[in-house]
Amino acid sequence: MWEAVAYVAVAAHFAFLALGIFGGFAAWRWHWLIWFQIAAAAWLVLVVAAGLPCPLTWVEDRARDRAGLPAQTGGFLDNHVAGVFYPIGHERAAQIVAALVVVSSWAGLAVARRRRRRAGSPSRSRTASPGRAARR
Repeated sequence: MWEAVAYVAVAAHFAFLALGIFGGFAAWRWHWLIWFQIAAAAWLVLVVAAGLPCPLTWVEDRARDRAGLPAQTGGFLDNHVAGVFYPIGHERAAQIVAALVVVSSWAGLAVARRRRRRAGSPSRSRTASPGRAARR
C-alpha cells in the first residue's frame, strides 16, 4: 500500500507541475482555472527560489520509507524531472523556459479575453445609423 502512496504522490507532483506551467492555457477555455494556475505557479516559484520543501516530496519520501524502497536524495525535480524533460545541469534554462511558457499563456489569455469583450459589444460598423434604419 505504501508503494502506491509513493506513486500517487509522484503523479500528484506531475499534475501540480503541469497546472503550474500549462494551466494558463487551460484557462483560455475555463476562465476560473486561472486563479488555481496563479497559485500553483507562485508556489513553484517559491519552492524553487527559496528552496522550500514540498509537502508532496515529504509524503513520497515517507511512503517510500514505509514501503521499504530505497531513499532518494533530492526533491521531485531532481529525481523525476531532470534528465527526462531537460538535461541534467540545465536547471536554469528549464526554469526560464517554464517561465516563458507561463507568461505566454497569460498573454494569450489576456488577448482572448479582449477579443471576447470586443465580440460581445456592438461595434461601430454593426450599429445601425439613423439613415440606414429609415431606409428599411
